[in-house]
Amino acid sequence: MSGHRIGYVLKVYPRFSETFVVTEVLAREAQGEDLTIFALRHSTDPRFHPELARVQAPVHHVDRPERASAGWAVLARAAETVPGFGPRFAELLPELAGTEASEVHQGVALATQVVEQGITHLHAHFATLAAHVAEIASRLTGVPFSVTTHAKDIFHESVDPARLRRTLERAEHVVVISEYNRRHLAAAFPEQAHRLRLVRNGLELDRFPYRDPGPVGETLRVVAVGRLVEKKGFDRLVRAAARYRDMGGRPAVTVAGGGELAGPLRALIAELGAEDVVELVGPRTQAEIGRLLRTADVFAAPCTIGADGNADGLPTVLLEAMAMGVPVIASDVTGIPEVVRNELPRTGVLVPAADDDALLGALAAVADPGFDRVGAARAARAVVARDHDATGQAAALRALLPPEPAHPGSAPPGSVLPGAVPPWSAVPGSAPHPGRDPGHSPLRDPHHDAGRAADRRSVRVPVPEGALGLVPATEGAER
Repeated sequence: MSGHRIGYVLKVYPRFSETFVVTEVLAREAQGEDLTIFALRHSTDPRFHPELARVQAPVHHVDRPERASAGWAVLARAAETVPGFGPRFAELLPELAGTEASEVHQGVALATQVVEQGITHLHAHFATLAAHVAEIASRLTGVPFSVTTHAKDIFHESVDPARLRRTLERAEHVVVISEYNRRHLAAAFPEQAHRLRLVRNGLELDRFPYRDPGPVGETLRVVAVGRLVEKKGFDRLVRAAARYRDMGGRPAVTVAGGGELAGPLRALIAELGAEDVVELVGPRTQAEIGRLLRTADVFAAPCTIGADGNADGLPTVLLEAMAMGVPVIASDVTGIPEVVRNELPRTGVLVPAADDDALLGALAAVADPGFDRVGAARAARAVVARDHDATGQAAALRALLPPEPAHPGSAPPGSVLPGAVPPWSAVPGSAPHPGRDPGHSPLRDPHHDAGRAADRRSVRVPVPEGALGLVPATEGAER
């Protein structure tokens, strides 16, 4: 068992579409790791997966001040709580001056919670907001951080290469979820290639029992699952299904998920007269998705690369379908060819992302009695069991952790800012926080004592007036 106390930093928790995070947390808890979740935004999802109830890690929502006076209070609390905060913050200030004020505030607030909770390692998902906030907290406390990169955070046109490079440089290690992603980052940032570690997303395999697929009946039942966004390529599936019908096939396509393209997809279905072929059923829980997959003759992941450069990393639901024995059709985008292969042993039907004719041909191929459905399904299950077992994923992540420091909040040599005061040293009376409140339950906000912030207004913080988008607290101006 690792002696670390690990803080997971997430932009939103829980998030309906990020089942891979919950699976990872559960697997790490199952191997005895001590986790705390820090959420930077409250969830607005109307539905949640039942697996959330199994997560034991307490959830803390990190302060995000909306008023300048509240921002000063965050800094004052950190000055009182984080050993060596003043010189470290002053050292960082030139860099932070060009950073969004809310990121800085949350980074400082997270640093305070790191010390209070006795966190010894931070791990963020996505190399954007969560990683930026974790990085600031790491720099202020000396507690190392790592990050799992996915897709939008490294492929989207909005990605700032200089900012991403800084995250890669500062991270103790960087997890990539596919060999494709590893090659992409290594080519873009060769000087940081040594920090990249391949740890594939995992599944709790016992939740997805395998069953040999049966023959296709008169109707080809197709299931697709995902957010209704461009990179999922569901418009391609709608067109292919309509063409397959026009050729004499009998497809029945069910698309589960919600998103910004729901309206345009419905309009496309109506334009093609495909209401009898394609049904959009909205978001579904994992249990409901499991039941949908059990009815499917084939699962389709017609992913594409969006006009904004965004692309899927490796859809978790694709792995779930393969684990269950559902034959799959998928596009050759990013990491997908690492699990779906046309060569023997074939694990599905892989098609070029930009080739609509190939997608149509794939639908016809899996409906053909000559297609080896059982052979492909068994080979697919073997790949998932070998490379995507959550137990192995959790063990790999634990093996990447740096040596545990002598005290919570202390950093290994060389990981702190030059000239900074090491945590828990040269600070009279300082000692590790005893840990989390044992009565703190998951999905509950921590209690904040408003009086404590007021008591700290006299604490001196080395921040120039007007820095970080703040104004003196007496003005009470909103940011």
